[in-house]
Amino acid sequence: MPSLLFCGPKLAACGIVLSIWGVIMLSMLGIFFSAKSAVLIEDVPFTEEDIRDDKNPPGNIYGLYNQVGINCFIAAAIYVGVGAVSLCQVRLNKRQEYMVT
Repeated sequence: MPSLLFCGPKLAACGIVLSIWGVIMLSMLGIFFSAKSAVLIEDVPFTEEDIRDDKNPPGNIYGLYNQVGINCFIAAAIYVGVGAVSLCQVRLNKRQEYMVT
């Protein structure tokens, strides 16, 4: 039977820690981008044409804020997946400790 174990216990624990940090950080960034925080304006990808050619000037910028917020939430979901894989690896490593070869 093939084993699904592909990383050791330390790497799996590191993956869990990094994924917890990534989920917290990216979720908070997604919330702040969705709330259109003025502090994060430097991280919104807009050009001068977005401001100049818009009939409702904050409309395009608010749309870009929302898009970046959605991207942060998607990245947080990917980190949840990485954390789940790391948790499975920790459990497989624990099970392998008790197996006699």
